[in-house]
Amino acid sequence: MPSIAKIRTYDSTLRDGEQCEGVSLSLEDKLKVVARLDDFGIDVIEGGFPASNPKDIAFFKRMAEMDLKHAKIAAFGNTCKKGVSAERDAGLRDLLESGAPVVTIVGKTWDAQVTRALQTTLEENLRMIRDSVTHLKAAGREVVFDAEHFFDGFAANSAYALECIRVAHEAGADSIDLCETNGGWLPFQVEEVVQRVVESYPGQVFGIHCHNDSGCAVANTLAAVRAGVTQVQGTCNGIGERVGNTDLLTVIADVELKMGMDAVGSHKLTELTDVSHYIAEVTGVALSPHHPYTGASAFAHKGGLHASAIARFPQAYEHTSPANVGNSARMVVSELAGKASLLQKAKLLGFDLEAAGADIQAMLDSIKEREAAGYTYEMADGSLALLIMRHLGIYHPAFTLESFRVIVDDREDTGALAKDAASEAVIKIHVGDERFVATGEGTGPVGALDAALRMAITESYPEVAGFELVDYNVRLPDESQGPGALTRVTITTADGFGSFGTVGVSENVIEASWNALVESIEYGLIRKSKAGTEVCDA
Repeated sequence: MPSIAKIRTYDSTLRDGEQCEGVSLSLEDKLKVVARLDDFGIDVIEGGFPASNPKDIAFFKRMAEMDLKHAKIAAFGNTCKKGVSAERDAGLRDLLESGAPVVTIVGKTWDAQVTRALQTTLEENLRMIRDSVTHLKAAGREVVFDAEHFFDGFAANSAYALECIRVAHEAGADSIDLCETNGGWLPFQVEEVVQRVVESYPGQVFGIHCHNDSGCAVANTLAAVRAGVTQVQGTCNGIGERVGNTDLLTVIADVELKMGMDAVGSHKLTELTDVSHYIAEVTGVALSPHHPYTGASAFAHKGGLHASAIARFPQAYEHTSPANVGNSARMVVSELAGKASLLQKAKLLGFDLEAAGADIQAMLDSIKEREAAGYTYEMADGSLALLIMRHLGIYHPAFTLESFRVIVDDREDTGALAKDAASEAVIKIHVGDERFVATGEGTGPVGALDAALRMAITESYPEVAGFELVDYNVRLPDESQGPGALTRVTITTADGFGSFGTVGVSENVIEASWNALVESIEYGLIRKSKAGTEVCDA
């Protein structure tokens, strides 16, 4: 592997990433992404196609006014059209008029693409590459040449694919980025081809652009780095067309932590998890909890043996410290847990079970019995904390239920297309010696229950105004049982300290929802109370 001190990062979230199904970024979204990636230390941020639509036109105008601390903005386009000189080509003119300091142009390197897609000659395609790069360089721009379908082109006609690279090199391209456009190559294949190309042009900067159709985008990118490329293209969290692109954030972590190279620097690498979640929020593409480095479960330990080992020797089950990437380890308590798991998880929640003289085995037995009955505590820290408090004898209910009733009313006969149903909930509860009756309305029964409960207890517990139900999920633990099966409801609640989960189980989905809702309110009150400070700091 060549000795490389610095890997240049090239982010394509705003162009290739927006081609992900379901993603559509507003102008303000794009500006937010640029600001965050600039602060993170990304070197080049690709902004899209200038003049292709009003949003991108406005984007490049705003970029001219934006004071970036580190990153350069790249405008993306194609080589000049067949039969059109570079000087007269409208697309190249738009790239220059965008004002972007970096211009990335994509050109064909697969002979079949040239003759079938462009419907021109191989010689004319070489002219298009040469003239486009030369023209943009003469205008004072930094030029990245994206060699589209390079690897498939190399397999079909290596002489022609390499000729395209030679032409771009001689025309003065600052970086030639080899594109694995179809995402079907494997790491050892990529490394072999890249090494041959890089060795043929000493001094030329090469980059790599991969897609993830065979699940190898990150691996292929790292293989290309081993072979000598110094610029890596990708998108945050790997979003993109079809299966997606190289996850640039994972590559950055691998380059820094595994290959001893510099991408954003160790001081910025600690922001990796925050950046990953920020981009997920802006793009609306949920981040898998099992995402490498930045997922909520990336450093979660569930098995009792794992948890016991982690306490003494973290390196046994953590390939790197989660602190390196701004993440944190979590202990997950389940029916697979041992005493070590429960002890550590309880400490994270603010309970010292050993000091309290707790019957830890009884707690484990209770957890296992409840999980066998359909509960799960992996994402329900609030419910687990309340269960621990019950075993410790320190749980005191904030209120008691007398009864509740939920009515769903749909007055229009629109059948399966009905969208105007409304719900009403009536709750009767007791707070101490006082009885409260409240009615709440919502578009759904859970929303109505939540509204009624808050209305009923606000006088006694004004803190509930700061609680927000942010997620609601329903699962059938045993789907084979059909309509009569147990239903598991998990609720995520946000308060001033962060967020936490609670769980409820019943054959009736409304009752399961009520149970999870009650525990969310009770645990939220504990986190807010002075007596629960240690718990809420978990």
